[in-house]
Amino acid sequence: MDLCIENITIVLPTKNESNNITGFIESLPPNIKLIVVDNSEDETTDLITYLKPDSTRIFNHDGNIAQARHYGSSFVNTKWILFTDADINFEKSYFENISKYGIYDAVYGPKLSNDIFKKYYKFIYYGQIMLNSIGVPAATGSNILIRKNIYDMVGGFDVKLVCNEDSEIVWRLKKYYFDVKYASDLIVFATDHRRVYRGKIKKTIHSLARCSLLYLDVMPQKWKSNDWGYWKS
Repeated sequence: MDLCIENITIVLPTKNESNNITGFIESLPPNIKLIVVDNSEDETTDLITYLKPDSTRIFNHDGNIAQARHYGSSFVNTKWILFTDADINFEKSYFENISKYGIYDAVYGPKLSNDIFKKYYKFIYYGQIMLNSIGVPAATGSNILIRKNIYDMVGGFDVKLVCNEDSEIVWRLKKYYFDVKYASDLIVFATDHRRVYRGKIKKTIHSLARCSLLYLDVMPQKWKSNDWGYWKS
């Protein structure tokens, strides 16, 4: 199968991730290719350069997260892109488990927690399983693998979206009859819970409301560039 470390490039948007990036880098295989799209004012890129000097490229970009992911994808020359975020750690067996999913066009897995809010992340995990069972993929941008040629074929992320770009792209892939697979053993662990601290109910309602509008294709274009307070400090 062609889904192996040698055929994967990680695309990572970063913005002031100095508190998260060390754990993220330490959870990676040392030889995996990494493209960082940075918009930081702290020492994020200095830490990345120090911790992972090999097989790493860093680019500056000041767009939204969907634009950063899409910009990073343009530099990928491997068969697969792994889209993720700096505030996660990969589960130890993640990169051993990926080879079985090489027959699919896109693969996504759960985001859990190893520290606080375990029950909340488990609740989201069960929601993923339920939606997957009725044919609705529910992906997180922290944990999506997409074939590079398929990603290019569908035009990549909707760069107007300032959040929920992860859910939208897997729905579009499914709409075009590409084979999207939920992989429960490809686990990442959240390490930064800023948005959950602001309220679990608030975060859940925010995601459900926006994702429902996107899934039903009734979200006004002008709302795509408004995050409804999602990234508020």
